[in-house]
Amino acid sequence: MAEIVPFRGILYNVSMVSVENVLAPPYDIITPEYQDELYRKSPYNIVRIDLGKDYPGDSESENRYTRARAYLDAWIKDSIFIRSEKPSLYVYEISYRTDGEDKRLLGFIGLVKLEELGDGNIHPHECTYSKPKQDRLNIMRVCEANTSPIFSLYNSPGKKASTVLSRITITKPYIEVRDADGAIHRLWEVDKRNDIEVIKKELEDKAVFIADGHHRYETALEFQEEMRRAKGREQRAKSKNSELNPWDYVLMFLANISDGGLTILPTHRLIKDFPDNSIERLTRYFEIEPVRLDFDITKRIDGGRHVFGFFHNLNEEWHILRYRGGNLSDVHPVLRELDVTILHDLILRKILNAADISYEMDVNEAINKVRKGQFGAAFFLNPTKVEDVEKAALSSVRMPPKSTYFYPKLLTGIVINKW
Repeated sequence: MAEIVPFRGILYNVSMVSVENVLAPPYDIITPEYQDELYRKSPYNIVRIDLGKDYPGDSESENRYTRARAYLDAWIKDSIFIRSEKPSLYVYEISYRTDGEDKRLLGFIGLVKLEELGDGNIHPHECTYSKPKQDRLNIMRVCEANTSPIFSLYNSPGKKASTVLSRITITKPYIEVRDADGAIHRLWEVDKRNDIEVIKKELEDKAVFIADGHHRYETALEFQEEMRRAKGREQRAKSKNSELNPWDYVLMFLANISDGGLTILPTHRLIKDFPDNSIERLTRYFEIEPVRLDFDITKRIDGGRHVFGFFHNLNEEWHILRYRGGNLSDVHPVLRELDVTILHDLILRKILNAADISYEMDVNEAINKVRKGQFGAAFFLNPTKVEDVEKAALSSVRMPPKSTYFYPKLLTGIVINKW
């Protein structure tokens, strides 16, 4: 079962700082320019801990990770950060707008006992890269903390936990702040035993799907094993039984799929090389329709099954690709039906043999990069469906990297788990 644990979280002291100046988006979407902006906003912005700057002259004893720990310790000492008085869960609500529709993402933040992925109730859905994991491991080692929550999902049509969370949201939040995209983030502490028990009970038999934060979860598993090795065999045996340690848990935000507040956006692909005979190669498996460039390609493919758009540097028009089937028999049946798999495994890997793939959310930016000659072609796809994420995770198969972009993003620094 998924074991949920309340904890005494570290929170910004709202009487000491302006919350809108100290929180930040997840580390992996912060550009160097935005990092500079966050540094300027406040000397207490969480980016100094979660994604600090590198400086000339940094060494093993003085670097962005040691500075992160120094900031964390100093801000706790100076009451910039305060710790909750009682073990708590934290209701987290985001009100946002997308495609002209007002939506609400509702969930809670707690500690979740670590399990090996696929062996228990916690399931990944996406492949990861090693470099981000090393960075997150360094942060965890030095700060001895989870500085940002993993974004995860569960599916409970009964909505017992959701009912508790919704009741709490009619009270005044501890934190209310607007992010750069205009979404409103609100946070409440929940320390009443009955409320916590209802939430924990509902998730006991539920599968948990990692939506955003695969690197951080895998890093937490690696850190757990590292700590067990450091403590020796005796401590390892204790950790696997009743005497659990802080590193046996990870900070996690959990939202109920049945609440319907989730949004997944597509991440489009760019490739460096687009050979002259690429169109001919694609016609074997796709119907190809040229379209004038003044059309909105995302609207033309919106909702289509196995339909893609692409733009290349050999002419000034769109092309729409409609998959006819074939050449994916070596792919797991669950993945075979996904647009992102058809794009990655068939178009980019098998047909075009593309080795250098980049990612871009903005359609116009992708087109501009092709026109400037930075890339040979851009491919556009529809967003992955939430039910496909659930299906892939339960089947213990992983989608290609950047298959999903869950929106809105959780704010880093809203709650910290420091052991």
